[in-house]
Amino acid sequence: MFQVYLRSVFGQEVRKRRIYKTTTHVPPELEQIMDSDTFEKSRLYQLDKSTFSFWSGLYSVVESTLILLFGGIPYLWRLSGRVCGSAGFGPEYEIIQSLVFLLLATLYSALTGLPWSLYNTFVIEEKHGFNHQTLKFFLKDTIKKFTVTQCILLPVSSLLLYIIKIGGDYFFIYAWLFTLIVSLVLVTIYADYIAPLFDKFTPLPEGKLKQEIEVMAKSIDFPLTKVYVVEGSKRSSHSNAYFYGFFKNKRIVLFDTLLEDYSVQNKDNQEEPGTEPRNEGEGDSEEIRAKVKNKKQGCKNEEVLAVLGHELGHWKLGHTIKNIIISQINSFLCFFLFAVLIGQKVLFAAFGFYDSQPTLIGLLIIFQFIFSPYNEVLSFCLTVLSRRFEFQADAFAKKLGMAKDLYSALIKLNKDNLGFPVSDWLFSTWHYSHPPLLERLQALKDTKQD
Repeated sequence: MFQVYLRSVFGQEVRKRRIYKTTTHVPPELEQIMDSDTFEKSRLYQLDKSTFSFWSGLYSVVESTLILLFGGIPYLWRLSGRVCGSAGFGPEYEIIQSLVFLLLATLYSALTGLPWSLYNTFVIEEKHGFNHQTLKFFLKDTIKKFTVTQCILLPVSSLLLYIIKIGGDYFFIYAWLFTLIVSLVLVTIYADYIAPLFDKFTPLPEGKLKQEIEVMAKSIDFPLTKVYVVEGSKRSSHSNAYFYGFFKNKRIVLFDTLLEDYSVQNKDNQEEPGTEPRNEGEGDSEEIRAKVKNKKQGCKNEEVLAVLGHELGHWKLGHTIKNIIISQINSFLCFFLFAVLIGQKVLFAAFGFYDSQPTLIGLLIIFQFIFSPYNEVLSFCLTVLSRRFEFQADAFAKKLGMAKDLYSALIKLNKDNLGFPVSDWLFSTWHYSHPPLLERLQALKDTKQD
């Protein structure tokens, strides 16, 4: 495992860091779209992120290796059994023991990952002006996320294990159908019932922007029902936009940091007409608000429309459906191979399980370890496909007559998020699901509207 990690780090990771360290001046091809100050800020931000990624990744590999070498997985399984036994549940209650195992494992992961998350948020993101959270808000949010995750993970896992237990020779079909239904349900309810537990969603007020969004959606037969603005600025100044929903019930969500007229960083302590006051005790501290108050951020309405034109291009071109189909084919294949391999006692013995073969442990061994090489190859193929989809969505926005506005929006978003526009070709090919900025701009450049 160490050899695999080191080859990866000292191959692609070092190539990426070399770009950040050596490219200290704006290349000639970027002089028209990025000033030297922003270029330097983005370089230092990405360099800090790369350093953090290196050490957190190294820690993860060391931790995983030690857990395997010293029998951490069978130890935690035995501990789960003792906890169940103290509550009156014997070894025959495997599903209950599995849920205790999951709870302890995710709790351990949350606790060991907390220092890294704290450092990333309050050192790196804070240093570069992105973090808007107080420590109290961060900890409250972390506890809430853990609780919601357990409320979903434990019931779903128990039902999945039960289906595998009673499914007979064709359990993999029933298990796959169950995970398909669960994924569709979660996608359907996430934005309406789960996301609002963490962020405030408000309808986009009536006005020119909303009207233009509705007109654009109608022109491509997108069944838009609602447009929301999410208060992402209480956590970070990073920006985003997405749509969700099935069939005739589509909704669009815009981060307030994406909208020039809504971004908290563009306000002089005056609330936007038609919006509710921000809850100051929840997210930003006074120091943070003072620091970011005069920083220009976000896109103009025309640029926001162009960004949405790109996102709706994914829907119109069937990218969302294609991704779902690919995901489900992969899921079915994985469950089928799991059914083939689950009876191999040698797999369990290799991980310290000599006397029992718990179903949950089988899922962990096969999906996380045995499938690891396959997952790497699949991830690369999906990355290549994603980049192709991004170019196609840009081309769709171009056909809508939005090439010029999308061109300027991409530049602004890159600047707002301190994206470094120079990339190593090998690292970007393997890891970047979105094409580098210059490649996207070049594809738009020839047909920009004057």
